[in-house]
Amino acid sequence: MTDRQPLEALLIDPNPEDVRLFLEALENEKITNSINIVSTGAKALDFLHQRGEYTDAVRPNLILMDIELPQMDGQELLEELNGDPELMHIPVIVLTGSDKAEDIVQSYDLHVNAYVQKPVEPDTFLDVVRSLEGFWLEVVRSPPEYEEEDDLL
Repeated sequence: MTDRQPLEALLIDPNPEDVRLFLEALENEKITNSINIVSTGAKALDFLHQRGEYTDAVRPNLILMDIELPQMDGQELLEELNGDPELMHIPVIVLTGSDKAEDIVQSYDLHVNAYVQKPVEPDTFLDVVRSLEGFWLEVVRSPPEYEEEDDLL
């Protein structure tokens, strides 16, 4: 589709090695979309609300996040996103090492769009990121941005 908006993604991950692999996967695919990175839930909220060092941040149209975050648990961050009318419509993919059933159930209860367990092997991790990127760039349609609810009618 040629009328696609560029992907503005926010990656929330405290693990520098996973961030490196994520960026490597996108670099190898020559992706021109913007990926912003923060390492904590608190920094994610600052980014999303354009506070502090993130006053010029662009609102993402996709959030990829680990649920195992320092300072603010990922589930708490999801609750914050769901409680904010300006943020609740941004698609969220949980990309995490956790395979705990309660994390999966709780994440879907908090309206994540997908829950993906990070593979241990780097090559498999790269394949997963490429699959997510292809799906979210080429298949999924996000809601258009709007300023008033009347625009939806």
